[in-house]
Order: sequence, then structure tokens, then C-alpha cells
Amino acid sequence: MRGFGETSSTMMMRRVLRLRVLAVALLVPLALAACGTPRVLELNKTLSTDIAGKVEIFVATTREASAEPVYFSGERGPKLSFARLDFTVPRSHKPGELELPDSGPSDPARHFTVTGVQRLDLAPIVADVRREIMRRPASQRDVLVFVHGFNTNFADAAFRFAQIVHDAGFKGVPVLFTWPSRGQLLAYPYDRESAFYSRDFLEANLRAIARDLGTTRMDILAHSMGTLLTLEAVRQAAIRGDGTFGGKLRDIILAAPDVDLDVFKTQMREIRRPVTVFVSADDRALDFSRRFAGDKTRLGAVSAKDTEIIAELEKLGARIIDLSEVASGDNLNHSKFASSPKVVQMIGQRLQADRGIATAGPQFGDRLGDIAGGVVGTVGSTVGLVTSPITIISGAR
Repeated sequence: MRGFGETSSTMMMRRVLRLRVLAVALLVPLALAACGTPRVLELNKTLSTDIAGKVEIFVATTREASAEPVYFSGERGPKLSFARLDFTVPRSHKPGELELPDSGPSDPARHFTVTGVQRLDLAPIVADVRREIMRRPASQRDVLVFVHGFNTNFADAAFRFAQIVHDAGFKGVPVLFTWPSRGQLLAYPYDRESAFYSRDFLEANLRAIARDLGTTRMDILAHSMGTLLTLEAVRQAAIRGDGTFGGKLRDIILAAPDVDLDVFKTQMREIRRPVTVFVSADDRALDFSRRFAGDKTRLGAVSAKDTEIIAELEKLGARIIDLSEVASGDNLNHSKFASSPKVVQMIGQRLQADRGIATAGPQFGDRLGDIAGGVVGTVGSTVGLVTSPITIISGAR
């Protein structure tokens, strides 16, 4: 009811203020974990022998081009842009960790270091990626496409993917698809719209990888809001009649997906193919997202206790892997897929299998031994990493 003498415009202003107060209250826990100057790609070409290895990444992006050392901003570009990045990994690196300086340039002996950034046009990058694929043995002619999540700028996405590629032991060609996230907590609505803006570009990029590069197979690893973008791109490809991208698309791995459960169900009814989903009931970032999105459960926050939800998702083709009991260095519990050595190494081992990750496994709630020794066991016809306390909830048939 309108107060005495209160106009409609005054009531609207009060509502806006209440919404802003609520948003700030929800964002405070996340802000405490995301302080600092936005990261950039500061080149360091110093030669060092104190490294564990090198990582080369190819980039396709819908970000707008920017000056060095940003290279690509959080604004939306009118077309796909491309680049090649070269990194070194410090010898002291520990799996699951991303060693970076608090500020200033990286020290190759102690940090992940970017040693080369080269922007490329379409024809040169196609030639470069094809050459990298064809020089590998047939068993390693794979492409892994990584689609990052919300609140991630270009440099953060690139460094994280370099760490994943190294820790997973991936031997194929890594491709980072980076979309226009502004890398700001209060830009959640903008980031979400940017994800939708990028879905046609991602579909076109996946189709070009499958058709033009000579790859044997292609896997997609998507995180957080990047899972929404991935699902939308694959959904529309399926509606067009080729959701397998000429039979090249092997596995879709969704890590901590920031996707409404109801939306996910409608997407899966069109996609009609298995996807692997890493979930964790203690994901604080997804708890924020749930409250910000009308108190609707996020796919990445379900757990083994949600038996009815799990059963319904399994019927739609979702293979659920519960990471709720996995410890990691991520204080928001939102990046366990990369910050837990157990999980990132599991991803790498299963990507090497002929049939992808989680194509076979124990029934609901069962667990597999102890990962401490890096033991690999056989489950059914598929080699599977022994993964306690990871619970493979579904996907066994």
C-alpha cells in the first residue's frame, strides 16, 4: 500500500534501493575473496632453466581487442578474434595451485609466466592449429576447448587454463574460448548477457575445429557461467541437426555449472547426449547465484542427497560426480575442478581414455578406494581413476 503522500516514483526508488542493499549483502562474502588489481598478461621473455615445462594455448574470443598488456577487454567484440599464448610452469609448481605474483611481472622460477602473446587472423591461426594437430601421433590429435566462468578477465582465464592443461597432462591442442566477462562482481547481469551474446560464435568455433583442423576428437570443459554458454551453443547445434559436430564431439564436462535446474532440463531435452557434471553442495559462489536468481537451485549445487533430482537428471543424460567432500585451496569451493589435484588429474586421465570421462563407474553413492597413490583401476570396460572422496553418482550402465 502506498504511504500517505508517497508517489509512484518514490515507491520505485525505495524498491531499487532495497534491491541494491540486498545485492551488496550477497556480494560481500565474494568480494572478500576477489580483492586486488585486475590481472594482465605481462610478458617476461627471460630464459630460465628452472621450469617444469611449457604450455601453448590457442585463443578464440568474443572480447573486444585492447592495448597491451590487457590484449582483450571485458567489452563485446563484433566478431571472433584469435591469438596464441605461450607459458612456462615453475619447477616448484604443485598440482592444483596457480602460482602467480601479487603484483608486477612473474618470476619464471616461482610463477606461471607468459612468454609470448601473438594476435592472429583467422587463416594463420587455422594453419597453426592444424600444424600442431598433424605433428602429433594419431592418439593425441585431440582438441580441448575451455570455456571459463563469471567474473573472469582474459588474463585470469588464460592462466587458469594453462594450469589445467599442465596438471591434467593433456597432450592434444588446447583452445581457450573466452567471452566478454568484465571480471567484476557487480557485473553479473552483464556477464550473463555476454554469455548469450557469445553462443553463436562458440557454435561456429566448435564447428570449424571439427571440420577444418584435422582433429580426431574434441572435448569441452566449461566452468560456472561458461556452462550456460556451452549448453546453449550445443543445444542450438542439435536443433540445427548436428549436435555431435560431425561425430567429433566426445565429451562435455560441466564444472560447478551456474545453470538453473529447470533451464538445464529443457536444454538436455534438445541436446540428447550425455554430459558430465561436477557438483558440490558447499559451493558458496553458487549459493550467491541462487539467491540472486530468485532462489532457484543451481545445477552445480546438487548433491548425492538430492536423490529425486539426480534420478531425473540421469534420465536426461547427465552423469553426476559429487565433489562435496573434496578439499581444495579455493575458499569459495567453486573451482575444485582445477584447484584440487585429485580432480584435475582425474580429468586428464579420463580424457586420455577412448570414451571420455565417467562413461562407466559405480552405481549411485558408491565410492572408489583411495587416490593417494594415484592408483588406476578398471571399471567395466573403461579405465577409471580411483577417486575417493569423489562420488560418481550416475553414469553406470
